[in-house]
Amino acid sequence: MIKRIPVSALKVGMYITDLNNDWIPHNTQRKRGFIKREETIEKIRQMGVKYIYIDTGRGLDTQDAETAGEVDRRNEAALQKAGETSPGLRAATPMEEEIVIAQQIHSQAQGLVGSFLNNVKMGTAVDVAPIHQLADELQNSVFRNANALSCLGRIREKDNYLLEHSVNLSVLMSLFGNFRKLSSDVLHQTIVGALLHDLGKILTPDEILHKPGRLTAEEFEVMKLHARHSRDILSSTEGIGEISVITAAQHHEKLDGSGYPEGLKGDEISEYGRMVAITDVYDAITADRVYHKGMTPTQGLKKLLEWSGDHLDPVLVKQFIRCLGLYPVGSLVLLESGRLGVVVETNDHDQRLPVVRLMYHTRFRMPIPVETLDLSKPNVQDHIIRAVDPDDYHIDIRKFLI
Repeated sequence: MIKRIPVSALKVGMYITDLNNDWIPHNTQRKRGFIKREETIEKIRQMGVKYIYIDTGRGLDTQDAETAGEVDRRNEAALQKAGETSPGLRAATPMEEEIVIAQQIHSQAQGLVGSFLNNVKMGTAVDVAPIHQLADELQNSVFRNANALSCLGRIREKDNYLLEHSVNLSVLMSLFGNFRKLSSDVLHQTIVGALLHDLGKILTPDEILHKPGRLTAEEFEVMKLHARHSRDILSSTEGIGEISVITAAQHHEKLDGSGYPEGLKGDEISEYGRMVAITDVYDAITADRVYHKGMTPTQGLKKLLEWSGDHLDPVLVKQFIRCLGLYPVGSLVLLESGRLGVVVETNDHDQRLPVVRLMYHTRFRMPIPVETLDLSKPNVQDHIIRAVDPDDYHIDIRKFLI
């Protein structure tokens, strides 16, 4: 049986199935296997991990545990409670109109961030004006219809993670900041900080940055330096505001002090640092990478709840969930009729009733003609049972998002 236990209960002879530390960026450590030495337990403690999952059928058990099913049910209940409130992000522009503009912005954003990083790396003069203009365009697109950029954020290639992550993070910060009603200037600065948060990776050796296998402890320490490099570069760049610097500098800080580069704790981390830490973890754990299969959006939200308190701000996590909705754009959901649909638009009034694009019937185990269904319409009797994993049905959701 799979159980979750506190690290304090970990013993030699147990079999780990999940280190439960996907909140650690560039997490390439081996995640499963027998504990054979006390030194291994100490290394796990030093990572800041609070709870791990063990298989009691393959190793020792402990009374200080709860089943994985119990944990999931608690997270699901917390997710439902966090999603009771309407997101309140009303779309001013129809999806079909905004998606055309959003595609242009999204494509431009990757090229612009890539050029900015390259210019800094080459030591050539950098112009921050296009970055500020891009931040404004992202902000305005979210104001018009947040679903468009959200859809594009789910269409990504694992080999282009660095640039796509930077752009997606800026979109998530746009959504989150808009939901939290940050002032226009503050929101703008957090978007700029998100766009350039990984700027410091230009100083990370390529053999570490692009290493396909597990990083050694020494390599991971080198990788962690990128947050400090981002802060230093942006601090010395004319035209970058203080909030942008803070947003970039604190995106890996954690409430319990286990983060970096400064190991800040609690209120030592700014509001913007706590916000970007949530969006950064969410985007990272829901993305497919060379060494990491992404979670579904709903699984990602549950993990944010599980890591709340120790690592992430619990109040802000619940706000972030209300912002994205119970079923974020890009989620694959099972309807009572047995049909599967990918969420393409959230509902301004009721998170349980998004717009979905149907493409598969689970009872007949076959594709069906693609159809867009607004679950909030009065004549629609179908409703969502739960979110599901696209891999279980061999469905590529990217084909149905736009």
